Amino acid sequence: MMQMKKPLFLFILLMVIAVQASAQQRPQYSQYLLNNFLLNPALSGIEDYADIRVSNRRQWMGLDGAPVTYYVTANTPLNKGAGSTKYHKALAHHGVGASIYTDKTGPLRQTSITGSYAYHMPLTNSINASAGVSAGLIRNSLNSSELELTNENDPLLGGGSINENMLDLNIGFWVYSRDFSIGIAGAQLLGDAEGLSAGENNDPNFDLQRHFFLTGSYRFSVTRDLDIIPSVMLKMATPSPLAVDVSARALYDERFYVGASYRHKDAIVGMLGLFISPTLDVGYSYDATISDLNRVSNGTHEIVVGIKLLNDRRIICPQWIW
Repeated sequence: MMQMKKPLFLFILLMVIAVQASAQQRPQYSQYLLNNFLLNPALSGIEDYADIRVSNRRQWMGLDGAPVTYYVTANTPLNKGAGSTKYHKALAHHGVGASIYTDKTGPLRQTSITGSYAYHMPLTNSINASAGVSAGLIRNSLNSSELELTNENDPLLGGGSINENMLDLNIGFWVYSRDFSIGIAGAQLLGDAEGLSAGENNDPNFDLQRHFFLTGSYRFSVTRDLDIIPSVMLKMATPSPLAVDVSARALYDERFYVGASYRHKDAIVGMLGLFISPTLDVGYSYDATISDLNRVSNGTHEIVVGIKLLNDRRIICPQWIW
């Protein structure tokens, strides 16, 4: 039997409540709207440049052992011609990408590395579709040195880390235009398939939970310089309950945005961002916790820095992801 130190035990107990409410096993992101590549490999190479994004998310500040997430994503089109107009028809082309993230919660750490491929094709002069797949490895680790054990025969007593590597498979579809986008994606589709380095004897096994994401957004042009962009995401992860994110952002002059979102029974999020140049943009969000964790949490901070490379058309605001 394991006995955890009291603060860690309290944290794990509260985390279980939060996970049941938010239907998440994968890391949570508040700014997925500007990097939906995180959730859907069909967005690989959707823009006219190589898109690189680096992020740090610190969840439930003030709570020892709370989740801390880092990620780096990169994707680029292949054989994509450039049109003569600002919002040109997206010609049929390929896209490739890669992502790395690490998510640490108390003694638990999950690290993932994947590579992706997508094919984009026009359906009409203004509507495009893409399909993508990504595959890689997820490594789950338990640092038993952060646990206080009372059973002398407990296999974790030796300390160190217990690791398990799992194959990861993700598939996605995306339909998009100048004014709307809608997509569906499945993650960790291999589920609880046998790990590549499963624990021996009584060592713990880390099963993967299949996740499904349905995302949609629409861009209303209120004035020449002001766009309002509502969006919604449904997250399904059996056997957890359905989770819903609803958000709206105001984009001014394709340079600056402010917005807010509501994550059902979890948080209210405020966000803002600036497209600084054809090379650099930055976004920040703050989550105000509304679940039972608000008794011990000071909220969540997330920052995302975007870098555009090979941006020959000197695009400042992304054309297809906004």
